[in-house]
Amino acid sequence: MLQSGLGLIDSHAHIQGKEYAGETAAVIQRAGEAGVGGIIVVGGAGDMSSNTAAVALAESCANLYATVGMHPHDAKDVGQEELRELRELVGHPNVIAVGETGLDYYYNHSPREVQRRVFAQFIRLAEETGLPLVVHERDAASEAVEILRNEGAGNTRGVIHCFTGDYDSARNYLDLGFYLSFTGIITFKNAEPLREVVSKVPLDRMFVETDSPYLTPVPHRGKRNEPAYVRLVAETVARVKGITLEEVAHTTTRNVQQLFRI
Repeated sequence: MLQSGLGLIDSHAHIQGKEYAGETAAVIQRAGEAGVGGIIVVGGAGDMSSNTAAVALAESCANLYATVGMHPHDAKDVGQEELRELRELVGHPNVIAVGETGLDYYYNHSPREVQRRVFAQFIRLAEETGLPLVVHERDAASEAVEILRNEGAGNTRGVIHCFTGDYDSARNYLDLGFYLSFTGIITFKNAEPLREVVSKVPLDRMFVETDSPYLTPVPHRGKRNEPAYVRLVAETVARVKGITLEEVAHTTTRNVQQLFRI
C-alpha cells in the first residue's frame, strides 16, 4: 500500500513486467516507505499484454494508474486489431493516458516510416478521447515536434518521458505545451549537460520518473530499478535547482495531477 508522506509520483514505471514477478507488492510497499504516493504504470513495451497487465495492476491498488499504447520499437506490430483493442482499453476508468508512443531513431527496431504512421495514429486517438500522451523520443526530436504540431494542431497535451535532449529541444516541446520528465540518468556522472537542462526547465513543467526496471539512478546503478528510487531523481533535481526536496515533490506531483487529471 502506498503512503502519502512526501507525496512523490513516479510518473513512468513498468512494474507490471516479468522483472517484478512475485515481488510487486513488496516493490509498491518500498515505494510508499520512500515517500512515493502514486505510480503511473505504463503499457506498450513489448506487446499488447503489457497494456492489459498495466490496467490490471492499476485496478489492484489505490494510487496506481495505467497508460496504454505501443512503444515505437514495436510499432511494426500495430495493426487494426491492436488499434481496436487499444480503443477499448482507453475507456477503462484507470487509464489516464495514451502511450507510451513516439519515435526511436537510435535503435530503429521498427522502420521509421512505420513509427511515424503509428505515432500519428496514437496522437489522433488521444485527440479523440481527450487523453494526454506519454511520448518516447530518442534521436528524433525535430520529427517528433513536427508530427505533434501537425497531427495535434497544437491542442495535444502530454509529457516527453525520459527527456535526454538539449535545451533547444526542450524549448520546442515546452512551446507545444508539453511537460518534460527526467529519470535516473540525471544522477549519472557523465550527465552534466542534461543537469544543465534541468537547471533551465521551469519546475512547473517537470515530472520525475524511474522508467523502472531501467535507468537505475546512482548509487544503485547496475541493479533493477524500482519506483522507490524516484526519490533519488527528485533529490538531484532539488540539488541542481537549489531548492528543497519537498518543493520538488509538491510541484512535480501537482504537474502530474494536472496533466493526467488524477
